[in-house]
Amino acid sequence: MLKHELFVDMTCEGCSSAVSRVLNKLGGVEFGIDLPNEKVCVNSEHSVDLLLETLGKTGPAVSYLGPK
Repeated sequence: MLKHELFVDMTCEGCSSAVSRVLNKLGGVEFGIDLPNEKVCVNSEHSVDLLLETLGKTGPAVSYLGPK
């Protein structure tokens, strides 16, 4: 699996819960959320575009920071 680091504009536990919910729904991913630094590290075979689209459903700004 490839490891990706993404920025997700998260300001509270509700935001991080939304990120967890959409990633769990996507399936086939392992992830860690760093709320203070607004980063999500994802281990997945899914494309970066699919990860960005999925995380975009949470509402806040999302961007790809690069491979980890």
